Amino acid sequence: MAMPEFTMRQLLEAGVHFGHHTRRWNPKMREYIFGVRNGVHIIDLQQTTPLLNEALKAVRDIVANGGRVLFVGTKRQARDKIAESAKRCGQFYVNHRWLGGMMTNWQTITGSINRLREVQDILGSNEQRAGRTKKEILMLTRERDKLELSLGGIKDMGGQPDALFILDVTMEDIAVKEANKLGIPVFGVVDTNADPAGVDYIIPGNDDALRAIDLYCDLIADAVLDGLQAELASGGKDPGAAEDVQVKLPKKVKDKEPEALTPGEQAKLDAEKKKKPALKKDSKAEVVKADEPANEAEAEEKAKKQASA
Repeated sequence: MAMPEFTMRQLLEAGVHFGHHTRRWNPKMREYIFGVRNGVHIIDLQQTTPLLNEALKAVRDIVANGGRVLFVGTKRQARDKIAESAKRCGQFYVNHRWLGGMMTNWQTITGSINRLREVQDILGSNEQRAGRTKKEILMLTRERDKLELSLGGIKDMGGQPDALFILDVTMEDIAVKEANKLGIPVFGVVDTNADPAGVDYIIPGNDDALRAIDLYCDLIADAVLDGLQAELASGGKDPGAAEDVQVKLPKKVKDKEPEALTPGEQAKLDAEKKKKPALKKDSKAEVVKADEPANEAEAEEKAKKQASA
């Protein structure tokens, strides 16, 4: 899977360029505003495009290094999409209400998560339900539902996230502050009425339109999936290759290979070679010549002797 791609036409069709009414603008967003149309600020998509690409690449790199991303979006029109996208890429989410201290006071949050699991175990066991009244079961069910709304998306996170993706940084300002305090990078969709301060990766765009929200969530989820694939590829090992490395050569082959000799054995072998006298190039030719007749007369005489014998 490759890095998620998008076009400016997709951004236009999703309404990413529509900001808020001019009277609701935040002057800190001036540099990201293209102009005004019918009393509404228009966001400069020529800036949104590279910034969104940069954010996607950063998300991908964080996940590729084993990081976890927390999707945050508690506004009504974003709740379902936030949960769906986070689940699709195996990450975590907060889509109901951001509890104060959800990251800075993680120990307390862990206690609440443990309570949620305890209540779920009670309600899921017929033996434990049997000894309780209907009122007690009803109270436990309400407690479970309340905890599930707030903590259901992070109950399996196991610790603080490595990055936050926030759809509306104005509504989730507490989450931004907690992340800044802990040094956790924030990826945020910043509309014309929002303050970009505290957002590490600014994505200038409409944070209210459903199609825009769907586009942001889909792209971030795809970037996470690409990061997971990259992590798997870099950390995965080829079992066959590992076995090849561990295979030992037979002894005969090792004896024939000079590399298999120890330094001491190699030195001993070199010393023995030095002791043996080297053969002269012409020595073999001289021996052959000694057996051969010097001329034709000697050859004929030798042949006669052999015949008479």
